[in-house]
Amino acid sequence: MSLVSEEFPDEVPLRAEEITIPADVTPERVPTHIANVICIVYSVNNKKVPLILVGNKSDLVEHSSMETILPIMNQYQDIETCVECSAKNLKNISELFYYAQKAVLHPTGPLYCPEEKELKPSCIKALTRIFKVSDLDNDGVLNDNELNFFQRTCFNTPLAPQALEDVKNVVRRNMTDGVKDNGLTLKGFLFLHTLFIQRGRHETTWTVLRRFGYDDDLELTQEYLFPMIKIPPDCTTELNHNAYLFLQSVFDKHDKDRDCALSPEEVKDLFKVFPYMPWGPDVNNTVCTNDQGWITYQGYLSQWTLTTYLDVQRSLEYLGYLGYSIIYEQESQAAAITVTRNKRIDLQKKQTQRSVFRCNVLGARGSGKSGFLQAFLGRNLQRRIREDHKSFYAISTTYVYGQEKYLLLHEVMPDFDFLSEADLACDVVCLVYDINSPRSFEYCAKVYKQYFIDSKTPCVVIAAKSDLHEVRQHYSLSPHEFCRKHKLHPPQPFTCNTTEAPNKDIYTRLTTMAMYPHMAQADLKNSTFWLRASVGATVFAVLGFAMYRALLKQR
Repeated sequence: MSLVSEEFPDEVPLRAEEITIPADVTPERVPTHIANVICIVYSVNNKKVPLILVGNKSDLVEHSSMETILPIMNQYQDIETCVECSAKNLKNISELFYYAQKAVLHPTGPLYCPEEKELKPSCIKALTRIFKVSDLDNDGVLNDNELNFFQRTCFNTPLAPQALEDVKNVVRRNMTDGVKDNGLTLKGFLFLHTLFIQRGRHETTWTVLRRFGYDDDLELTQEYLFPMIKIPPDCTTELNHNAYLFLQSVFDKHDKDRDCALSPEEVKDLFKVFPYMPWGPDVNNTVCTNDQGWITYQGYLSQWTLTTYLDVQRSLEYLGYLGYSIIYEQESQAAAITVTRNKRIDLQKKQTQRSVFRCNVLGARGSGKSGFLQAFLGRNLQRRIREDHKSFYAISTTYVYGQEKYLLLHEVMPDFDFLSEADLACDVVCLVYDINSPRSFEYCAKVYKQYFIDSKTPCVVIAAKSDLHEVRQHYSLSPHEFCRKHKLHPPQPFTCNTTEAPNKDIYTRLTTMAMYPHMAQADLKNSTFWLRASVGATVFAVLGFAMYRALLKQR
C-alpha cells in the first residue's frame, strides 16, 4: 500500500485488491504484481526460483538485523539477497521490488559461488568463449580496439579512452597478470566480471552473456544456434561472400605460423569455442592438405562449403559458436547462407548462379571409386588411408571458363537394390569400372539402365585403373558400344597409380557438365569445347597459385 500511495496508510484495509506496478515506473521496465499475503510456494519441478529475505518494520527497532540475516543468506545459495524495509516511512520499499525483479532477470546463482567468492565453472566457460570470440587477432589479450568493439556490441556505446584506462588500472591494482601489453588478459576479463557481481552489478555480466547467445542456464539457446531458414525443394545452400570473408579471418586468426595451413594444434585452438570437436580425422581425407597432412587454406574453406551444402543446420550451429552474427553485426548467422534457386529454373534459363555442384560416384566394389576421390585432392596410390579415417566425400575447387566452382564428389556404396534418393540426387553422375576386372562394368550398366536412362542428369563413364591391362567385360555390350548406344561420352580413361599428382582434367569436365546439363551431347563431345574449358582451368589454376603465393608473402 505504501508503494502505491507513496505514504504510510494509518488504516490498513482487511483485504487489498491486486496491485500491478506498471512497467514505466520500474528501472527494468517490467510490470510487477504484489499481494498482501506472503505465500512461500515452490514448484517441485523447478528448484531455481530465487528467494529474497525481507525484514519489515525496520522503523520499530534502533539496530539492524543484517548481522543475523547475512549468515543465513550465505548459507543458502537460493537466497539472492536480503533487505530491511519499512512500510511506514517508505524505507527501501521501491528497492525491495527492484531486487525482486533483478533476482529473476539477473540471478546470482548461475554465475557466482558466495562461499568460494569466485565465478562458477559454467560461467567461467561461457565468459572464456566470449573472450576468445572477442579476441579478434588471437593474441591472448583484448586491446583497446577489441575492448571498444566488445563494449559497443554488448552495450551499444564505446568507452572513452580514459574510461578504458580506468578499467585496466582497476585490474592492475588487484592482480599482476590481468593486463599484458596494455591489453586485458582472460584472467583480467574474468576478474572484472567477478567484481561486477560482488558489487551487485549482475546485470552487466548477464547483458554480455545474453548478447552472446546464452540462456539462464548458461547454455547457448536453440534460437541462437539454429535460426530459422527456409529451403524450398530442389534448392541448395551455400555460403555467401561475407561468410567466406569471416571464415578467412578465423583462419588467419589461428594460422599462427603463417604457412597457410592449420596444424593439429591450430585446429584444436580454433575449436576451443566449441563444446566438442566438430572435425574428425576423416576431414583430412575429404579436403586438400599439405605434405604434412595439415588442412590447407583451400581445404579449410572447402570443408565449410561441404558442411553448408550437406547440413546447413550444422553449419549454422558452427557459425554460432564462432560468433558470426556478433562479429559481423547480423541478426543471426542465417545471414551467412545463400539459398539457391530451384534447379528447374536453371535448366529453363540455361544458366546457373550456383557455386557448388555435386557428383555422385557409383561403381562395383574395388572399381577404384575411393582412388578417384582422393586423386581429386592431388593424391596418388602411394598415400595409404586408414579404414577408420576413410571419407566418402571429396571436395575442392575447379575452374570453368574462368569461374571458380566447388565440385563435391560423393562415393555411393555399391548396393544396387537400395539406392536412396540421396544416392541419386546430384548434378552429374560418375559410373566407375575397373578395366582389369571382367565383371566390373556390368554394375555400371545396370545402374544406368535402372536409374539414369531417362534422367536429365549428365552421366560419365570412367575407365579406372587405365595403367593396367584391359580385359574383356562380361556384358552383352562393350563399354564403348554401351556408351555409343545410349549417347554417352566414350569411357574416360583414368588412373591414380602415378608418381606425380594425378591428372585433373576429368574433374573440370564433370564440373562443366554439372554447370551446363542443358547442352547437347554433341556440344559436350566437341573437342574445341573441352579445349577451351581445359585451357581456362589451367590459366586460372596458375593465377590462383600466384595469388596464393602473394597472399602468403603479405601475411
